[in-house]
Amino acid sequence: MDIKKILILGGSGFLGNAIYKELCNYFDTYGTYNSARRSFEDNKQFFKYDMEEDDVHEILEKVRPKVIVSALRGNFAAQILAHQHIIEYLKENDCRLYFLSSANVFDAYRKYPSYEHDKTLSESVYGRLKIKIENMLLRLPQDKMGILRIPMVFGNSSPRIKDIKKYIWDNAPVEVFPNLVLNVTNDDKLTQQIHYLINRDKTGVFHLGSNDLVHHEDFIKEVVERIGEFTPIYKRIFTTNDERYLAVLPKDNKLPKNLQYGYQDIINHHVMR
Repeated sequence: MDIKKILILGGSGFLGNAIYKELCNYFDTYGTYNSARRSFEDNKQFFKYDMEEDDVHEILEKVRPKVIVSALRGNFAAQILAHQHIIEYLKENDCRLYFLSSANVFDAYRKYPSYEHDKTLSESVYGRLKIKIENMLLRLPQDKMGILRIPMVFGNSSPRIKDIKKYIWDNAPVEVFPNLVLNVTNDDKLTQQIHYLINRDKTGVFHLGSNDLVHHEDFIKEVVERIGEFTPIYKRIFTTNDERYLAVLPKDNKLPKNLQYGYQDIINHHVMR
């Protein structure tokens, strides 16, 4: 069996590193890091890559991956250029790209959740960036790419949970959006789903998140209860008087039952370890 060679761009970030840890025992997995963190400098599987300075092509030629996972963050113009270069590489090589996109590609649609083949439309700069890269990928043959749209990500070591803990301990208000209806995920569930997609050579557009929806305010309050006995200050932010959806649900590309979960599973995961 030829072990798949995988390159994770943005492998030192929260999600990129979670994906690396999930895959590295099963595949020949490499990653990139940018911030000069010692933990990655000595790791022979990691390459220094500064999106604004370096050409991604050099790393692709060095690693020659069968699968690329893009979890890049940072300068938007540099991200677009990097993905243009990745797409050139995909066209000339036997290789596939999984791109971590976002529920924000639908953030202009407020009235209902979004499914895989709904038209994208965003009011946010971040959402528009993701749409621009998605559109570049959608011009490729489908077997060359997977677009993975992801809702808000939680998890014990996630930036969102770290921020919430910091606010609680600093007696600063925790922001909640009472009218926002969303689905959620965490690093564990998400990386298992991505592992499955890579292992089974799945391609196309996937909505990865809980199968059910929850109000942002209710979700955050339940998570805080799991963190400990606190009575934090909540700052309720109303962007609109109506309910607003930011949720990506699967309709056509559903994953097997064992990889599906509800938002309560994500809350239950937040027992302090």
